[in-house]
Amino acid sequence: MTAPLVSVVVPMYNDRRTVDLCLRSVLAQTHPNVEVIVVDDASTDGCAEIAATHPVQLVRVTENGGPGASRNEGVRRARGEIVFFLDADLTMHPEAVAEAVALFDEHPEYGAVFGVPDKEPLFPEPLVGQYRILQYHYWRKSAEGDVSGGFYALGAVRRPAFMEAGWFNTALRQTEEIDHAERLAARWPMLLTSRIRGRLSDESRMKPLLRKAFVRSRLRVPFYFDRGRAMQGMETGGRAAASALGGLAVAALPLAAVWPAAALPVAAAALAGSVLADFGQYRFVAEERGLAFTAFFTGAHLLVNTAVVAGLATGLAQYATSGRFRRMYQPGEALA
Repeated sequence: MTAPLVSVVVPMYNDRRTVDLCLRSVLAQTHPNVEVIVVDDASTDGCAEIAATHPVQLVRVTENGGPGASRNEGVRRARGEIVFFLDADLTMHPEAVAEAVALFDEHPEYGAVFGVPDKEPLFPEPLVGQYRILQYHYWRKSAEGDVSGGFYALGAVRRPAFMEAGWFNTALRQTEEIDHAERLAARWPMLLTSRIRGRLSDESRMKPLLRKAFVRSRLRVPFYFDRGRAMQGMETGGRAAASALGGLAVAALPLAAVWPAAALPVAAAALAGSVLADFGQYRFVAEERGLAFTAFFTGAHLLVNTAVVAGLATGLAQYATSGRFRRMYQPGEALA
């Protein structure tokens, strides 16, 4: 039986640091029938020249369109019945494509199968980068199973399922994945599994990480209102409570200078509640890295939770005042 053709689509924007390792990992796949399509989204750091040294189909666009537009362009050029999306800041384990093909064979009902990045980063990272990789790994590992949220940085989609769901919305620069996955999940079940593995290089500085958490949570507000629920998988009630309590803990700290007797117990209780609400995460970090790093991890995650709460609050205010913001996920809005 001929092995099915798998089209690996790699959207790329200023990924000079990682793209060589990324493409080497794709070309080292054990699955025997793979084509590789790299879509360079008007990069300025020379990463396209690095990609051109590999035996891949390199597509260079002249105007930056975002990850959704790059993935759409890759799908248009793909010939495989399975499209495997891989962000350029990730590498995939040698058996990743073969595992995706096997999963589709075992479960013909699934429209997409998404992977879990390792707990070890692609490169040695400073403390913030170590925090981010461990948090990213644990949340996905703990959510294994059927999901409604998409993880297109490392995951495969059947072409018929993708076409039924439609194209990525190119107007969405930060939340195009959740929008597309929701449309796909309405027609096909989707699986998150550690049988598909990779290694990630993510944010290693706190300011960009907080900005990303704020923006993405703000943009999720109209999505939640449209769907009437959170995404199945990582977005649990416990984690929502952890974010809210984390934000309360940080908000109470400035009041400690004026009313220490009242504010400090509130901050301490909120922090304890935030940790308990997602206790499995902190236990995992303590077992992996010890108590000293767990203390740093807790502080970093407290700041991220605060950014999430601030983003949601800002999104709620914007939802109440902007019709365009309310409609951003409605069908037909800037799909291309």
